[in-house]
Order: sequence, then C-alpha cells, then structure tokens
Amino acid sequence: MAVPKHKTSKQRTHTRGSQWKTSAPALSECKNCHSLVKSHRVCPVCGSYDGELKIEHKQDNN
Repeated sequence: MAVPKHKTSKQRTHTRGSQWKTSAPALSECKNCHSLVKSHRVCPVCGSYDGELKIEHKQDNN
C-alpha cells in the first residue's frame, strides 16, 4: 500500500477541498401554468407533467 513521503500542508488540503461547490438547480418552465419547476418532476402548482395532468389537487371548501 502506498504511503506518502511528505506531510500534506494545510493550504494544499484546503485548496483541494475548495473545489466542491454546489450549483443552482436546473429549472424549466411548466407547459401548463408557466411556473418554474425542477426538470423531470411533476409541477407542484398545477400537478401536470409533460403536458398531462398527473396529480389532481383537492379543493378546500371552507
């Protein structure tokens, strides 16, 4: 098994770790209600996916 010959400095370790960045989620427009939705997901506003209604929302009668 390989063993390092020299100590890895703190700067080198932190520089390597600094490359892990998060990116903003890819959002696309819903074809039905035109709200922003994550790709390949059912729209939480209108319940449609790929132009078809997949989830029907219950209406509250107060």
